[in-house]
Amino acid sequence: MTPSRQSGGRKPGGKPKGANLDFIQALAQIEDEKGIPVAALMEAIEMALVSAYRRNFGTSQNVRVELDAETGEFRVFALRQVVEEVTDHRVEVSLEEARQTDPAFEIGDTLETEVTPREFGRIAAQTAKQVVLQRIREAERGVIFEEFSSREGDIVTGVVQRQEGRNYFVNLGKTEAVLGPSEQMPGERLRPGERLKVYIVEVRKTPKGPQIFLSRTHPGLVKRLFELEVPEIHDGLVEIKAITREPGSRAKVAVASRDPNVDPVGACVGAKGVRVQAVVRELKGEKIDIIPWSDDPNEYVGNALRPAKVLETVLEPAEKVARVVVPDYQLSLAIGREGQNARLAAKLTGWRIDIKSELQVLEAREVTEEPGLGESEGGDEDVYPIEPQVEGGPAQGEGKSD
Repeated sequence: MTPSRQSGGRKPGGKPKGANLDFIQALAQIEDEKGIPVAALMEAIEMALVSAYRRNFGTSQNVRVELDAETGEFRVFALRQVVEEVTDHRVEVSLEEARQTDPAFEIGDTLETEVTPREFGRIAAQTAKQVVLQRIREAERGVIFEEFSSREGDIVTGVVQRQEGRNYFVNLGKTEAVLGPSEQMPGERLRPGERLKVYIVEVRKTPKGPQIFLSRTHPGLVKRLFELEVPEIHDGLVEIKAITREPGSRAKVAVASRDPNVDPVGACVGAKGVRVQAVVRELKGEKIDIIPWSDDPNEYVGNALRPAKVLETVLEPAEKVARVVVPDYQLSLAIGREGQNARLAAKLTGWRIDIKSELQVLEAREVTEEPGLGESEGGDEDVYPIEPQVEGGPAQGEGKSD
């Protein structure tokens, strides 16, 4: 960078000294309250004033605006480069003329001449105010983005503000968030002013500020609700291993204990069901099955089909199919209404489940005259397939209650 030297000029055309000092004090207060450094504010104001000067005084000169950090005065300097032969007097100055100001000038140096207009104080004040307000808005947006982006995958309590089309806008205190139609629980109707817990799915940074997307259907909502209601989960004694749900209808939660003296299912249910019912109320009556997790697939599949009782389970690991026998009178219970119980069990365990009653197995054995469970009549019609879920992803089942 070539050295620059200032020549004499008119006195600054800034605001009265008292008002300028108030302005500097206001910048210091903004730094304390909003965390925006005074130096950054001053730099932004100076850059904006350069554009304001050119716009209002119709000049193509190279100029620099200086805001004095002590007095708060605004000064404008025209910048001209020292050259041997001047071709444009607006941006260049001869070496001879420059040395009349300071004999130390050399070719390539920059001569600064103060050109502050008398009426520049009013323009500077308006421009500075706009810049400060804009920087405050940007800083507040940045704070909100940082706060909520760090809370992705967590739950917050919000107040329903309004409905626009099929979207609900929820007030989270410092900002609004969107609850889209695909993230709303089926049949749930929200009213303005209603308080509810929501799951933060994603936070995006946009030119208009952070955009926060919420969910009431995400499995993580159930997990976070149980963490709030069950101290053993919060303390790490009980772990939620997997969750799957059909929002608004039913969910299954597999839990395990890290302490042999702690019953994971009992801890989640609570005395007289008080803990699980608190979660159910928040989910507007969604039923929750809490089942013990097991690393033995036979036991795990049997547990997942609760409340039905499983008599026998035969696994076919190559095809990831579990063939299950239940009592005749519990076949419909094991399958569930429209296959819901079996479908959720399959998603929870990761095994495709083929459910047969004792009578169906006996009939199949008579036909094939072979020991075992027999082949399922009708092929895959009786098999309840899983829908693969990526571990740790948005579809990963985690937490629900009965």
